[in-house]
Amino acid sequence: MSVAATEAPPAGAAGPAPPRRRFGMGVLATAVAAGLLVGFALAMVTIRPAAAPGEESAEAGFARDMIEHHSQAVTMGVEAFQRGATAQVRQLGYDIALTQQSQIGMMRQWLREWQVSPNTEPGEQMAWMREALDPALIRDGRMPGLATPEQMTALAEAAGTALDRLFMELMIYHHLGGIHMIDGVLERTDDPAVTWLAELMRDGQQRELTVMRDLLAGLDSPGP
Repeated sequence: MSVAATEAPPAGAAGPAPPRRRFGMGVLATAVAAGLLVGFALAMVTIRPAAAPGEESAEAGFARDMIEHHSQAVTMGVEAFQRGATAQVRQLGYDIALTQQSQIGMMRQWLREWQVSPNTEPGEQMAWMREALDPALIRDGRMPGLATPEQMTALAEAAGTALDRLFMELMIYHHLGGIHMIDGVLERTDDPAVTWLAELMRDGQQRELTVMRDLLAGLDSPGP
């Protein structure tokens, strides 16, 4: 899972969130953010591009769009963490929400440092790699892998094993779309910080895909 790339989650983090666990999440959030910042600093001391990415750059487009993409994953992860039927799904939701929220913070910082708009203009989502978009990963003209409002409502209303299953089905598709976007920026950037974080995202999401596929297979297997 993606948190493992920076810091192991605290013991017992899979259950519902009592006061002590909320404290644990805060501590872990600080640790994850610190780990990401260390890696970011190491990336920045390597050879840097001649100029910061501009308003129309792939890097700026990726950061703006991935912030929105990650925000939906955080919402989904919190649903799974708070209400998942199994410890594995609650832990998975915890890891995804925590890691992607930390990455959102880093991308927002990039946009400030580059002095570009923090928001994508209407109709300009994914313009930075539009020619390479995979139609199989797009629903209703949305970004690759994004769940629809109807699917998000269904997740919020689901319970028990049905919630676990729907969360993983939606998140698998979400991660596939995210990896498609990550591959797109890696093909278009020479910025070391963007490359570092994009590769970190891809590695973490690929590991989570394996976990979710295994958990889904377990749900579909007949009991003993």
